[in-house]
Amino acid sequence: MRYKSILLFGAPGSGKGTQGKILGSIPGFFHSATGDIFRSLDLQSEMGRVFWEYAGQGKLVPDELTIRLWKQYIKGLEMINQFHPDSEILVLDGIPRNLKQAQLLEDTIEVVKVIHLVCQDLNKMVERLRRRALKENRFDDARDDVIRRRLEVYERETRPVLGYYPPERVVKVEATMSQIRVLSKLVEFLVPLKEAHDHEREAMMAAREAARSNRAAAQTVPAINS
Repeated sequence: MRYKSILLFGAPGSGKGTQGKILGSIPGFFHSATGDIFRSLDLQSEMGRVFWEYAGQGKLVPDELTIRLWKQYIKGLEMINQFHPDSEILVLDGIPRNLKQAQLLEDTIEVVKVIHLVCQDLNKMVERLRRRALKENRFDDARDDVIRRRLEVYERETRPVLGYYPPERVVKVEATMSQIRVLSKLVEFLVPLKEAHDHEREAMMAAREAARSNRAAAQTVPAINS
């Protein structure tokens, strides 16, 4: 079974991390941010050591390793009952980062909606990133050249992923609105998806119950006849 998923897309500073966390607090949705997974790694583990080898040199973690790590993480959450794929929809933030990652995830996720947080005002995004970096005491990340390089990487590597999915699944939301207005727009798109998911789940459970009843009835017939 592939996990039903919603992708949050947007350039750095578009607010996808903030909106992802809010959506993850709503029953029926589960937020997964790749950055949080990397930060939670035990650096004494094999995965943690490999990650640190790349991060320590300022390099991006290879796509295959990133996807393998993400799959293990989500499967682990499912096994300990923190994530319930039968009743929850994944909200993905930061993954897939490029076309190769999108292809590597095809066997694991079913993308039902791609929400593109659009921000036409480049200066506003730069200011958001600068404020966030200073708030988190990452002073090097507050430099204009670092911020603009991140935006260039997004345009070159991540933005093309939008074209990987059917256009009818991609919706645009203006990211420069207030957080509550952006959230209101997201909920407008997501409520029908959640209702359809719940209806599908209920139909599947009813079919399973009917199958169990039919098997039980079939097993009792020989006993009655004898």
